[in-house]
Amino acid sequence: MSETDKIEKEALDAISAAGDLAALDGVRVAELGKKGRISGLMKTLGGMSPEERQEMGPKLNGLRNRVQDAVETRKSELEEAELEKKLQTERIDMTLPPLAAPEGRLHPVMQVFEEIAAIFGDMGFTVAEGPDIEDDWHNFTALNFPEGHPARETHDTFFFDPQEGAAPKVLRTHTSPVQVRVMETQKPPIRILVPGRVYRNDWDATHTPMFHQVEGLVIEKNIHMGHLKGCLIDFVRDFFEVDNVEARFRPHFFPFTEPSAEMDVKYTKVGDSIEIGAGDSWMEILGSGMVHPNVLRNCGIDPDEYQGFAFGMGVDRLAMLKYGMPDLRPYFEADAGWTRHYGFRPWLSPSVSGGLS
Repeated sequence: MSETDKIEKEALDAISAAGDLAALDGVRVAELGKKGRISGLMKTLGGMSPEERQEMGPKLNGLRNRVQDAVETRKSELEEAELEKKLQTERIDMTLPPLAAPEGRLHPVMQVFEEIAAIFGDMGFTVAEGPDIEDDWHNFTALNFPEGHPARETHDTFFFDPQEGAAPKVLRTHTSPVQVRVMETQKPPIRILVPGRVYRNDWDATHTPMFHQVEGLVIEKNIHMGHLKGCLIDFVRDFFEVDNVEARFRPHFFPFTEPSAEMDVKYTKVGDSIEIGAGDSWMEILGSGMVHPNVLRNCGIDPDEYQGFAFGMGVDRLAMLKYGMPDLRPYFEADAGWTRHYGFRPWLSPSVSGGLS
């Protein structure tokens, strides 16, 4: 019996033997928590060779999913048994009004943040964060934006009133300034995921003045476009939960990467929903490219010694694609009914800080 088979058998036996919800949650934490056995195995994927990861990745993901399903099933059984016991032993005074106890839901945007963090966490990425209010250097200049670039204009960007003798601060237009701050303070190798809010002067059914973005950055020796493509194809496959992804990388322009590319994936529309990985149509998913040598120099990294790649994607749009939400604006309307409909139970959701908690 292999190690994974042994762990699965022990975990499923412990789940079946759990006599109450507290005992079941103890098993869940021991197996799926941040320091659990299965979570520990998932973390080893980042140190494996591509061949080993290709073999072990599906096995470990399958193990995790089967244990999660068993926990959910056993939880339902215990809740039903507890309810039946109460019905047999307790009396309810039906003349009293019921107590309202609404159950909270995790917002779809936060759910997608967590899913993305979990996937890239398995690839060895760590989460980095930075300020929402940025200076010109970190938001534009260090990232190779030339003077006169449209992003530096007020019709695209929110500027603060400048202090005397200083350049105006801005609400960051992307999470790329965090990449600059990390490169300025840490020596390679660097492998980070940068989630956060960003701000641009736009508002319609698919654009809002404030939205959510995730960017990734890898800086190491001997990095090339093949690493970038493999990383992103693996991400799309895991995120949309499909076995095969047909992707293409179209040449594009971003000031901070060279060469730059937008990633498209095949999709088909079934009714009002979209299925990624099948069909004859192409959909743009994200932007990417090799980090521009000027950006590396601006951050104190020698581009002759280190190379890297970066990518960025809109979390709100990914949530719309995966969970079938047609309009972006309700994301920000604080409608409890909408959140109950599209939200997620948080107790088994992964945490951006790492793993299942």
